[in-house]
Amino acid sequence: MSASQPPQPPSSPEPSEPSEPPEPRRVDGSGDASSDGPPPGGDAPTLLVKIFGKDRPGITAGLFDTLAAYAVDVVDIEQVVTRGRIVLCALVTAPTAGGTTEGDLRATVHSWADSLKLQAEIISGIGDNRPRGDGRSHVTVLGHPLTAESTAAIAATITSTGGNIDRVFRLAKYPVTAVEFAVSGTGTAELRTALATEAAEIGVDVAVVSAGLSRRAQRLVVMDVDSTLIQDEVIELFAAHAGCEAEVAEVTEQAMRGELDFEQSLHARVSLLAGLDASVVEKVRAEVRLTPGARTLIRTLKRLGYQVGVVSGGFTQVTDGLKEELGLDFASANTLEVVDGRFTGRVVGEVVDRAGKARLLRSFAEQAGVPLAQTVAIGDGANDLDMLNTAGLGVAFNAKPMVREAAHTAVNVPFLDTVLYLLGITREEVEAADGLVD
Repeated sequence: MSASQPPQPPSSPEPSEPSEPPEPRRVDGSGDASSDGPPPGGDAPTLLVKIFGKDRPGITAGLFDTLAAYAVDVVDIEQVVTRGRIVLCALVTAPTAGGTTEGDLRATVHSWADSLKLQAEIISGIGDNRPRGDGRSHVTVLGHPLTAESTAAIAATITSTGGNIDRVFRLAKYPVTAVEFAVSGTGTAELRTALATEAAEIGVDVAVVSAGLSRRAQRLVVMDVDSTLIQDEVIELFAAHAGCEAEVAEVTEQAMRGELDFEQSLHARVSLLAGLDASVVEKVRAEVRLTPGARTLIRTLKRLGYQVGVVSGGFTQVTDGLKEELGLDFASANTLEVVDGRFTGRVVGEVVDRAGKARLLRSFAEQAGVPLAQTVAIGDGANDLDMLNTAGLGVAFNAKPMVREAAHTAVNVPFLDTVLYLLGITREEVEAADGLVD
C-alpha cells in the first residue's frame, strides 16, 4: 500500500509487484456477511472513488483521512501499483454526516487530489459490485515472452466460455512472465479444455485450477526424475561407463516403437550392465545435472511447508543421493542388484513402472496426510501419465505431445521452478522464502 511503500524512483524501469488483494466483501446478497448485522452499502447509494497518478507514500492514508470527515463506510477497496503509477479505487457509502452532501465530498476529494497532482474520478451508484457468476477458477499464463497477441487470445477464450475476468495480476517477471486471471461464471473443467486448445495454438503455457481454500492448503508435490528433476537419463549414464550406450539406445528405440513395454525394456537395458563395478555409482551421481530451477522449486516448496517426493523408473542408487542432497520427503525407484561389488544385470523388488508411479503417489499422499486432490505430479513421459492423471494437478514438463495433451497443464520452458507459479506462488514469495533461515 502507498502508506508504507517508498516511492519508486523515476529512473527505475521495473514495476512494483502488486499483491493479490483480499476477496471483497459482498453487500448485495452474493456472499457471507457478518452476523453482527447487514453489511454496509446494501441497496443504498454508494460512490466509487478512483485515484490515479504517480505513487508516493501516504496516498492511501490521505484519501481515507479525507473521506473520514464525511462519516462514510468502506464497502470495497482495490489498489495496484505498476511502474510507479497508482490506481486506487474505494467504494464507499454516500455521506451521512450532518449537513454534508455528495457534492461536498466530491469537491473535497478533488481538492485533495489536485494538491498531490493526482487525478480523481467519482462515480455515483447503488450498492456493491454485481454478484460474481457461479464457478470460480484461477488461470495462470506463462509466456517467454508473454505477448499482447497471446494475452488477447487467452482473454477472448475465457469470454467465449461464458467466463468473466474479475482480476488480473502478475506473479513473476522472470525467468518467465507469469500472470494470473481470477475468473468466474464458468466451470473449471470447461475452461481448462478450451484454454488447453488455445494455448497449444499460440505457444503459451496455461494452467486452470479451481478457486478455493484448498489452493493454499499444504500440498504434496511428486515428480519424475529422468528428464524432469534432472536433465539426464540415468540408464544412459551407467551405459556410458559399461561401454554399451548403442545397445541401450536400441532397446529404448524398440520401446518407443511399442515393441517392448516398460518392464521388458527395463530388464533388457539393465541386463547390459552385468559385471559393471558398482563403485561407478559415485561417478554417475557426480555426473547428474539438475534441471534449471530444480533447487529453487524444492527449496521454496519445503520452506512454505509443502512435502516433496520423487518416483522414478530409474534407480535408487541415484535417487537416494538426490533425496539426501535436496531434502526430499519421499523417494522411490528401481534398485540395481549388486553381488560381490558388481551389478548382476538384474533389478530387485517390485518394478516402478507406469502403474507403480501412480500407486506410489497415492502411498506418499496417505503418508503425508494430504488428499489426492491437493497433490501435484510433474513428469515428461508416457510412463508418467497414470501419475499425472491421478494427481489433483498433473503437469507435463517439456513433455512429448501425447503427454501434453493428456495432462491437466503443460510447461514448455526449461525452468522447473515455473511450476511454482501454477500453484499461485509469486516470485516475491519465492524470494521471501529464500530469506528464511532453515
